[in-house]
Amino acid sequence: MMEIKKLHLKMDVYRALQKRLAYVFAEFDNIFVAFSGGKDSGLLLSLTLQYMREHGIKRKIGVFHMDYEAQYEMTTQYVTRMMTGNDDLITPYWSCMPMSVPCTTSMHQSAWIPWNPDDKDIWVRPMPDYPSVINIDNHDFYFYQIGMIDYRFQEKFSGWYQKQHGGGKTVALVGIRTQESLQRYTAIVNKVESWKGHIWTTMTGKNACAAYPLYDWSVDDIWTANARFGFDYNKLYDLMYYAGIKPHDMRVASPFLGAAQESLNLYRIIEPQTWGRVLGRVNGANFTAIYGASKAMAFKNITLPKGHTWKSYLDFLLETLPDDTRNKYLEKFNSSLNYWTEKGGAVAKETADELRAAGAPCEYLGAPRRNQKYTGEMEFIKFSEYPDDMPIDDFKSVPSYKRMCICILKNDYACKYMGFGLTQLDMQRRKAALDKYKNL
Repeated sequence: MMEIKKLHLKMDVYRALQKRLAYVFAEFDNIFVAFSGGKDSGLLLSLTLQYMREHGIKRKIGVFHMDYEAQYEMTTQYVTRMMTGNDDLITPYWSCMPMSVPCTTSMHQSAWIPWNPDDKDIWVRPMPDYPSVINIDNHDFYFYQIGMIDYRFQEKFSGWYQKQHGGGKTVALVGIRTQESLQRYTAIVNKVESWKGHIWTTMTGKNACAAYPLYDWSVDDIWTANARFGFDYNKLYDLMYYAGIKPHDMRVASPFLGAAQESLNLYRIIEPQTWGRVLGRVNGANFTAIYGASKAMAFKNITLPKGHTWKSYLDFLLETLPDDTRNKYLEKFNSSLNYWTEKGGAVAKETADELRAAGAPCEYLGAPRRNQKYTGEMEFIKFSEYPDDMPIDDFKSVPSYKRMCICILKNDYACKYMGFGLTQLDMQRRKAALDKYKNL
């Protein structure tokens, strides 16, 4: 496994955060906090407000919340308290816009659209009724199109916010911590460009960046700060704690996202009244709630059915899918086949050594020749034939037909498990959604 190098500071994370916030308020003309209602973004908002009050800062900051409709009532209650209880320092932007959001509970739809006007009769909850709520009827987002992908909406919001406030240097404060995942660590450390060399920032546009003041905090730091300062937080975490969920595994994400599959069952335990409405909202919710943490969804040690290779099992799984879904997977799988057998790719040196010891059908081509930055020693390899299975420690980092099977079983349409990024969701689906709703 690659070693993650940690930057050591000669101060605790709270004092480091204070220095970062001081820099933010001195450097930027326009500031907003991206607030999801979870523990990290919630603490970041509380700490930012604390800093402003302690330093007598009167200018208001924006607070941007993307409401995904289907969520715990406790999350909605917490969001409501934060968005309506700090009028002296914030201008809230409570977005309830219809967007295309990834869905991993159904084999028949790779995305769903919260707050879809056509589905109003089956919305999980009514539209919030506050002055700060922005929806399809009252928005002035010049960049918006029905069915646009949610993360594109987030990217575009920053430019819209900058323009609404007369231009100038603009920063989005985001509650991302590198401890959460290697993917988050990579997103922060391996960036194209930072703001004036600050590692905890990423350029997002002209005179605009995202900043991650909590990037080096641990989950223990989060809850220590909440307790020490008596901050408000999402009380759903208390119920999760009582349910025996470890702090690092607690998630309040949209129930249909891949990150929430294993915890979808908690909805019917913690909030059965919400669960009943979730069942009628997106296909496959009940199946995922029952089997989301089992072999059926490939979250445990999946075993190969008798009489199959992983290649033949993949062919069987593909035949069970609707045509559109099958073609979507095949596009990704063929891309992987071509990449690893024709072009090749970089893996950790330790992984390459394991492949050598296992007699994998590879060419070992030495260190990568491209000017790409890596977090550890890497080796470039190319497979002479696509493997059926690769029984090595870092299984996810190398190609195999087994890895493809897992993507299907997890309803991982974007094939993130195989390393594909969410640069684009299905463009045909997006175009279909735009055509369907263009006359609204």
